[in-house]
Amino acid sequence: MSHSLSKEELSRYSRHISLQEVGLAGQEKIKAASVLVIGAGGLGCPALQYLTAAGVGRIGIIDFDKVDVSNLQRQILYTTDDIGKYKSRAAYEHLANNNPFVTFYTYSESLTKENVFSIFELYDIIVDGSDNFSTRYLVNDACVILNKTLVFGSIFKFDGQVAVFNYTDAQGKRGPTYRCLYPEPPANGEMPSCNEIGVLGVLPGIIGTLQANEVLKLILGIGHPLSGKLFTLDALTMQTQIFDIKANPDNFDLQELGDYDFSCETPALKEVITVLELKALLDEKADFLLLDVRESFEYDICHIEGSLLMPLSTVPQHLNDLPKDKKMIILCHLGIRSASAVNFLQANGFVKVSNLLGGIHAWSLEVDDSLAVY
Repeated sequence: MSHSLSKEELSRYSRHISLQEVGLAGQEKIKAASVLVIGAGGLGCPALQYLTAAGVGRIGIIDFDKVDVSNLQRQILYTTDDIGKYKSRAAYEHLANNNPFVTFYTYSESLTKENVFSIFELYDIIVDGSDNFSTRYLVNDACVILNKTLVFGSIFKFDGQVAVFNYTDAQGKRGPTYRCLYPEPPANGEMPSCNEIGVLGVLPGIIGTLQANEVLKLILGIGHPLSGKLFTLDALTMQTQIFDIKANPDNFDLQELGDYDFSCETPALKEVITVLELKALLDEKADFLLLDVRESFEYDICHIEGSLLMPLSTVPQHLNDLPKDKKMIILCHLGIRSASAVNFLQANGFVKVSNLLGGIHAWSLEVDDSLAVY
């Protein structure tokens, strides 16, 4: 019998081939498939590991970020030795060692309106493991325009979601898009990121693995993909639910990409200051209060000398302790909680307050690299 699998591949994938629903023909479909994984982080790592082990023939990995120590709590594809490396490259090095029969393409860059089409056109299925709304809408819209199936996953604290969007079934019926579930992104600052709020380490492993499961079902044409369905998991109770998603045909008519505000996770502010401007103020010993609204354990990891710790949740009860006539600069980890603090203080009569753009994370990258990055 003629087939495209080598003797070594037959042995490697024997447990797949033994399945009546997969067989030799199914494994050849997997080998012939191409999948792009957006984000080699919490969701992308497990999805990549299982797609690689399954023998997907061509896998793309796009991620502009580098591995830092705080990733290792959940992104178990990486090791301590990978800290500082681009995730796309570090992921490739580990995955290529796992399965030499897979061809990898890495993109150590951001996904943008300018490159999304040229990258997406090379792949059959798109897996979204991104962690911000702007990228999710960009990915969805590009998939709609190019008619690519999208396997979506998201996590927040202890909750996870999985769905398949823009899927056309054997009868030619097109399933809902991401915009059919969430027509528009949330307002600026309405939803904090997992970087700010935290996530249970095992949760992205569960959700990313479920995304890989959906990809394999789509490639093989078996089972029932989560098209028109939203799967949800509460990791604390292990309760799962599946909700129906109704397709809005208007969302199929998209012809061009829109505008995507990649600052949408941060509340809009007029009063902002950069880390370099803050350094200049500190160097000239200017008179101002540097207020750190992170939690105490974060302050213990790293902090700017001379800053005052006041966790965001405690700010309302300390309003009378803060000077209304003195300049204040508010900082947190990434500039998100501090932006909320600035808005709150302004609403309560404080007019000389500014938000530190990028937070202490930007400070450690651009000003003082002796501070721990987390």
